[in-house]
Amino acid sequence: MLVSACLLGLNCKYSGGNNYNKKVAELINVYRIIPVCPEQMAGLCTPRPACEVEENNNIRRVISNEGIDLTESFIHGAEEVLKIAKLYNVKIAILKSKSPSCGSNFIYDGTFSGELIEGEGITAELLRKNGIKVYDEMNYFIENIDRWNTIC
Repeated sequence: MLVSACLLGLNCKYSGGNNYNKKVAELINVYRIIPVCPEQMAGLCTPRPACEVEENNNIRRVISNEGIDLTESFIHGAEEVLKIAKLYNVKIAILKSKSPSCGSNFIYDGTFSGELIEGEGITAELLRKNGIKVYDEMNYFIENIDRWNTIC
């Protein structure tokens, strides 16, 4: 199972912190967890500027809050995560919600106004297109509640 490294407490979030999630971290007792951070795997530094996915005329670009187009870096990071997923025959990923890389249901709208839209990040989209079931840290437990309750 791939998991966004920030959810496991690794300080790889764009701001330099993490998004530790106790329930996600507890999955390490049940599954083989492979932590990934597509943005770091793309070679981006931590901390780094906040980014959002912007879509115009069906063309998606990842733009930083400084106006820099980082689309190619985000694509490269997603491709590196996919290589790992294929290497380990991964079927499930739990990724950080709202992220321009990892968001799987909602992402920020590209205006840096805090508005969310339905959509997915660059890595989540690539993993789904390659047959990997992608969840965020909330919907994994909602969709798998019966299974989770039997484990704990």
